[in-house]
Amino acid sequence: MERPDLPAGYSIDAFHRGAFHLAQPDDGHRAGMDALVLAAAVPSGFAGTLADLGAGSGAAGLAVLARCPLARATLVEREPRMLEAARLTLDLPENSAIAGRAQILAADVELAGRERVAAGLADNAFDFAIMNPPFNAPEDRATKDDLRRSAHVMRSGLIEAWIRTAAAIVRPGGHVAIIARPVSLPAILAVFEGRLGGAGIIPVHPRPDSAAIRILVRGKRGSRANLSLLPPLVLHEAQGHALSPRADTIVNGVSGLFEP
Repeated sequence: MERPDLPAGYSIDAFHRGAFHLAQPDDGHRAGMDALVLAAAVPSGFAGTLADLGAGSGAAGLAVLARCPLARATLVEREPRMLEAARLTLDLPENSAIAGRAQILAADVELAGRERVAAGLADNAFDFAIMNPPFNAPEDRATKDDLRRSAHVMRSGLIEAWIRTAAAIVRPGGHVAIIARPVSLPAILAVFEGRLGGAGIIPVHPRPDSAAIRILVRGKRGSRANLSLLPPLVLHEAQGHALSPRADTIVNGVSGLFEP
């Protein structure tokens, strides 16, 4: 939806049945199902501090705030156009009930060590970190648009760098969750090793008889618990385009993925 109070080239989309709204660039990356599924990795009773890494216009972070009234979120983004989208999002009157619990941090998630800390991503600073990093191979997303390429295309070592950052900035006992393509699972588990234990893996299937198109992996810093392969999230029934009952509750912020 276009709005006269927004700069040209931005429009507004409603999520969680109107619980929050995003200002998104018309010609750049736009949030979708992945961000909403990722947000559901955070339990509904969460009352701590959240880092949304590569937040874009803030979809995943705001989805958590809309469902968890005592949570606070830092939206971490490096791209100037998406930082502007996040600022516009927090200024929307529709988000007045949750915007006060969010802040924006302009930082590169791939920074390490002192550079990362200097950018505002200090060690042990958050209770939970979530991320939806670029995970498509270059040949999957052939585009001349720099913003779209940055949001979608995975470079060598990118996922490893993001998880290392996430594991460093959460406190002992804190959690990290990532959504990615199934092909990235070996790399994800390799970086979790020694950093994040008790990994829970949830495959995301478009339909009951289709292969998974996404995986959501959540781990706990310092945990020595074993890995668990959990029941899948199936987005649609065998016929039709409506969300399955469980997917509807997840995508619309009624419940979390790891809840009964």
